[in-house]
Amino acid sequence: MAQDTVLEINQLKKYFPITKGFFKKKVGDVKAVDDISLNLKRGSTLAIVGESGSGKTTFAKSIMRFYDVTEGSIIFDGRDITNLTANELKKLKQEMQMVHQDPSTSLNPRKKIKDILEAPLKIHNIGDAKSREARVKELIRLVELPEEFLNRYPHSLSGGQKQRIGIARALALNPKLLLLDEPTSALDVSVQAKIITLLRDLQERLNLTYLFITHDLSLVRNFADNVAVMYLGSVVEYSDVETLYKHPQNPYTQSLLSSIPVVNENEQSMLPHKIPLDGEIPSPTKMPSGCKFHTRCPYATEKCLERPAFTKTKYNTYTSCHYAEEIDSGKVKLHV
Repeated sequence: MAQDTVLEINQLKKYFPITKGFFKKKVGDVKAVDDISLNLKRGSTLAIVGESGSGKTTFAKSIMRFYDVTEGSIIFDGRDITNLTANELKKLKQEMQMVHQDPSTSLNPRKKIKDILEAPLKIHNIGDAKSREARVKELIRLVELPEEFLNRYPHSLSGGQKQRIGIARALALNPKLLLLDEPTSALDVSVQAKIITLLRDLQERLNLTYLFITHDLSLVRNFADNVAVMYLGSVVEYSDVETLYKHPQNPYTQSLLSSIPVVNENEQSMLPHKIPLDGEIPSPTKMPSGCKFHTRCPYATEKCLERPAFTKTKYNTYTSCHYAEEIDSGKVKLHV
């Protein structure tokens, strides 16, 4: 692993068994994460995007080791964390933390804010009562909330304030990596912008690395460095953020970009590829053969019944699509 790489994912799979009958006989698998390999550079932001049901959250929780992985390896900061004991996992949590999607359900309603922020320090036996109190006050200031909030309960806070507390709690142990699981999806648009600005400022000040899970591509362009597009448990396109918007190579990526609302011609010119996304995402218990997207793709041919390789494109990005290969060879017109 290179020194500037904080996270290396190698052929990661997470399957959930499907059982039937009184004796719970295994009859298949839900392939929630299906053979993903990615690297994440220190101090950068990698966005994982895709529809609901594409496996984004399961992928994040597998990295956090909330789930045991089926196959593959997870290398974090030069250490293989794929198979760790309970004590080793506890130590790992000091370096990897997660900010959850809904702050209303991730904060204990019976605890005051000061107790919520102090909990990680107590669990990991860090400092004494005085130093923990000082750290809690530092954390509340770090997320730009007044110290008087420490004596409040979560129900008295707005959604944006609760999410700031969730971020502060995640920062309590000085982690190197934050997994952000749709941290703004439960918030109003105006509040979303403030949370994104806060996260960007914290990343710069604390040299944090983010894995940003989202279905909202409109947030990604001004926040992430690189983007991995997931569909039915697999990454179908990987690109730096600017190239993804200008030259998306996978029809699924183009469909996601087409769904971004635009209000003027300038925004429209930034999203030149318009492909409607029809139908529902298939069940992960019954994966389509070949290219997983071919059942919804407007360009599907018989060739798509074969699974495409994950290959490099002429734009120095990666995608798994026979159609993208034909684009490069000039056989298919890109704009329709």
